[in-house]
Amino acid sequence: MGQKFKIDRDFMRAIKPTGKYQEFVDSALGGFVVKVTPSGTVSYTIRWTKPDGRQGRRVIGYWPEKDPKPARDLAKTELRDVDKRGDTTADVLERRRRKVEAEKIIGTPSLSTFIDDRYADWLAANTRSSAATLARLRKSFADHLDKPLGDFNAWIIEKWRSGRLKAGIGPATVNRDLSALRGLFSRALEWGVIAEHPMRTIKALQAPSGKVRWLSDDEEARLRAALDAREERERAARESANAWRAARGYELMPGLRASAFVDHLKPAVLLSINTGLRQGEMLKLDWQHVNLDRAILTVIDTSAKSGKQRHIPLNDEALATLKAWRAQQAEHGIVFASAGGGVRVDVKTAWQKLLADAKIANFRWHDMRHHFASRLVMAGVDLNTVRELLGHADLTMTLRYAHLAPEHLSAAVAKLNRQPITGADITNREKEA
Repeated sequence: MGQKFKIDRDFMRAIKPTGKYQEFVDSALGGFVVKVTPSGTVSYTIRWTKPDGRQGRRVIGYWPEKDPKPARDLAKTELRDVDKRGDTTADVLERRRRKVEAEKIIGTPSLSTFIDDRYADWLAANTRSSAATLARLRKSFADHLDKPLGDFNAWIIEKWRSGRLKAGIGPATVNRDLSALRGLFSRALEWGVIAEHPMRTIKALQAPSGKVRWLSDDEEARLRAALDAREERERAARESANAWRAARGYELMPGLRASAFVDHLKPAVLLSINTGLRQGEMLKLDWQHVNLDRAILTVIDTSAKSGKQRHIPLNDEALATLKAWRAQQAEHGIVFASAGGGVRVDVKTAWQKLLADAKIANFRWHDMRHHFASRLVMAGVDLNTVRELLGHADLTMTLRYAHLAPEHLSAAVAKLNRQPITGADITNREKEA
């Protein structure tokens, strides 16, 4: 890694996978590194030297989700704060000595060593959430980082779980923590680091399933009305501002009356309701993966949570929305690009204001995905088709997403209703017999 590079957007766009690992060190910040896996995953990484002489490394983000400048700013902060635990060099060396001695006795590396030396790289190359997984492991199992992998057993893990529950941590969170640890031990077993899986008998806790939220017909009508009202409000505000500027001889801002939409919010909401896209999939959607002639969009594998590509047909409203938005926003490759042309982080502020205007409570952006699935099931679409549209690996999650509204269940049961049998009916039957 002798050569250093100016890591900016142009540099990131020019990176190509070669089938081998690549690393590029930033010329402005030596501890800031871009890493490219053989499969093409591009991550931002920080590297530093620990007090005991070992090299520390940590993934802090991925391209193109994060632009180079904010990634470099984050790297500066992380490098400034990293390993600032108040340990003296002697403390660090003594802890390292104890870990080495433990590894000699047990014959396996400590949890921390295994993460740093092997597992972190594997996660970065094979998953899209490696940074979050590593952060979860280091935080949740902080008291066990020095423990050799071979020293873990079901009793230790059950004791850890009981302590977490007593501390008020919810079952769902504890399950996610254990799932991260289970994946680590699975790799250790596969690579021959441990002889058996210590979590083989550990079962997940029964966590209360989250309520699937979708919009009632009245709520959807209010949401759409709030979108229209927002559009008109923004157009009127632009006209008022231009009138003020014209009176003072200032340059006018572009008018909004001729545009189909005032900004990205309305088309993004309409597309989400009609396709069930996850917010991340929608924000990363590129025009090259939208075929307006065939009325279909493609969620590519690198954008999909499942890592598998899928195709979603566009209904009339979704198609009309994208055609109008395409005519208005043609300068960027990303469908709902930020002002600079990159991927938006989220739409939180505008979305929350819209929900307040529509008087809709307890509804997240992700709930539009629930709404999409529920409407399909209510319309009689079979669950396997819904599963394919949502991009689920099996029907388990689809069943959760596709709950039916109580009124639809009532209507189904009502079909069993029969006319009450009267005495005259019985008499007539006896005569016919």
